[in-house]
Amino acid sequence: MLRLILLTGAGALALSASCAADEYTDAAVKAAHSATARADKWDGPTTGPTTTAGKKIVFVSGDLKNGGILGASEGVKEAGKAAGWTVTVIDGQGSVSGRTAAMNQALTLKPDGIVVGGFDTKEQQVAFDAAAKAGATVVGWHSGTKPGPEPEAGIFANVTTLPQDVSNTAAFQAISDSGGKAGVIIFTDTQYEIAVFKARAMEAAIKKCGGCTVLEFVDSPIGESSQRMPQLTTTLLQKYGDKWTYSLAINDLYFDFMGPSLAAAGKKGDSAPKAISAGDGSESAFQRIRAKQYQAGTVPEPLNEQGWQLVDELNRAFNKAPWSGFVSSIHLVTPDNIAFDGGPKNVFDPDNGYREQYKKIWGVK
Repeated sequence: MLRLILLTGAGALALSASCAADEYTDAAVKAAHSATARADKWDGPTTGPTTTAGKKIVFVSGDLKNGGILGASEGVKEAGKAAGWTVTVIDGQGSVSGRTAAMNQALTLKPDGIVVGGFDTKEQQVAFDAAAKAGATVVGWHSGTKPGPEPEAGIFANVTTLPQDVSNTAAFQAISDSGGKAGVIIFTDTQYEIAVFKARAMEAAIKKCGGCTVLEFVDSPIGESSQRMPQLTTTLLQKYGDKWTYSLAINDLYFDFMGPSLAAAGKKGDSAPKAISAGDGSESAFQRIRAKQYQAGTVPEPLNEQGWQLVDELNRAFNKAPWSGFVSSIHLVTPDNIAFDGGPKNVFDPDNGYREQYKKIWGVK
């Protein structure tokens, strides 16, 4: 005999919410898996102005201890050499005063172009205004919350992946890996607009997962990670214990200094809390993921490729052409795909021929 049970009221709502939660978890699993696909096809520009040798470029770094900024600067140096340009790198050393000094030093060199690496335009608005008055073209790497032109900030183009998609992908991996039951602590630095944007996006994505919990939203200066993270990790372990199963952060740098504290607490490298970063993909992050030691994933930027794009955007500006419109695709690195993603250098460097593509555009060999 078939029994048909009709749920009404609160029972129907609970069932509906359960179905919605399952659908969201399923979608997160599919999105995370899709992001691990091999990045071997060029989807960037194929036309643009040729280059003129002899340009003088300064890369102003927010903090060269940050692996993402360092990787982008190396890409700019490599691409600049191919274009016949001179590239100087100045380190802002992770502080507002240091970045102010670096910007001022850059201006004294009277460059044709300035690349701002890893800090907000609002913080250094006076220096950006001075650059505009001096006739220097400015492009940014992670200098805003979206890719493309920021004329109000004096930036011809900001080079970055889509922060919303990067953040969602990191959160989706935590949801996927946990089977929709992640207990998450999110680390960010509220000094930076982009850091807050990414952290809040991750928080929103986790909160949509019915079986997941955001345990805490932690604001800690990224430039002070080496001093703060060991004790902060111990404190959070004491506070949340086994409820803390995943760490999400806006940058891999936070995870550089968590391992010893986790080990001291008896946590194994491949067990909870698992760390997943929404940003950059540093060499040390790749090493941890490869060894399965206190990091389970990162959503890396194609740092070297973006360095080439920064040079290309400068060249377009020098030639009065619009920005390229290119935004790199999202990619997720985990222990399962790092064998073909990381290579011997422990860096995400897409095998899509970008160097040859840009050289062809620029008319150089």
